[in-house]
Amino acid sequence: MIKFCIFLIITLLTWSMQAQSMLLKRADSLYAHGNYSKAIETYKAYEQQDLVYEKMAKAYLALGNYDLALKNYDLALNAFPEDALIKYDYAKLLSRSKKLNDAAVLLSELVFLDYRNPNYHYELGLVFEKQGDSTAMNRFHSAYELDPTHQKAIYKLGRYFLAKRNHETSLRYINKGLESYANNVELINLKALNFYWKEDYIEASLWFEKLLDLGENSQFIHEKLSFCYAQQALYDKAIVHAKQALQFDPKNATNLYILGQLYEKIKDYAAAEKWISEALFIMDQPLNAEYTKLATVLNQQGKYKEAIAALQSAIKENPQDETAQFFLVRTKDEYYADRDSKIKVYEVFKDKFPKSIYTPFANMRLRELKDEKFMASE
Repeated sequence: MIKFCIFLIITLLTWSMQAQSMLLKRADSLYAHGNYSKAIETYKAYEQQDLVYEKMAKAYLALGNYDLALKNYDLALNAFPEDALIKYDYAKLLSRSKKLNDAAVLLSELVFLDYRNPNYHYELGLVFEKQGDSTAMNRFHSAYELDPTHQKAIYKLGRYFLAKRNHETSLRYINKGLESYANNVELINLKALNFYWKEDYIEASLWFEKLLDLGENSQFIHEKLSFCYAQQALYDKAIVHAKQALQFDPKNATNLYILGQLYEKIKDYAAAEKWISEALFIMDQPLNAEYTKLATVLNQQGKYKEAIAALQSAIKENPQDETAQFFLVRTKDEYYADRDSKIKVYEVFKDKFPKSIYTPFANMRLRELKDEKFMASE
């Protein structure tokens, strides 16, 4: 009888262990197939809960329930306080959940335990960065020293030195990163920006074009390329990218105005008028300079009446705009047929702006007009 009881107990224990093992395998399978809620329910039925806290934490994390994920990571770490992987994953989630002090404590412990792990330094650097701690760069640099191919640490260092306008150091890190990952779009973007801020627009355009080749396509890239090509006097290319930038934001008044300026550069004054006029319709700021530019484009087409209206709008925006005032005088000089009317506008301008930089030209033109009037009267 005793032997039978022992046999029965062993059989039941074996069956129970097998059943628990099958239960755990089923829960793991549900998790692996993305059925996280069912996986959690199954894990909860597992008798040795200490062994599944970490698994439940990951399932809750996959569902986006950070509070319960944090709770289960905490339980898992209490159950296995020396488990570095649990501590690492828990610390990253604490950081993500803005529990920065707690994250810093765990990551500092990990750095102390395994100083040569670059990711511990990198994650601690991210926490310090969020806390506004300047020593974050020390952690990123340590990660880089331990692993010179660490793309994320290299990006942080490259961006930091770019912001400081230390282009030589920034490019040194970026080029090192690109040696191990030539198509890292974040580093390529930093490289393009380094050359852009150095005003090396030829190199900058090459790297912005590289971003487009890699499938990156944004308003920012096209705006920068348009500017780079304009600085090289490659206005047709600049126009192409200015138009691409407008596809992202068709009502961007600044880009509309820039496109108008580019068309003026290639002497397509009708297109320049179109885009500048559209920009002025949208802009909500003092527009005296923009109206003056429109008037210039209109004058190039001999549309003096329309140019006068544009310059009057510019003066309305800023009555003290001396340039707009003088351009109005010049346009009226072209538009008016009567010499006396032309003479009068110059004299009125001189009275209003006696110390203007345009006074020498006004005096010269007045002499010409008065001589013409005198000759015509003889």
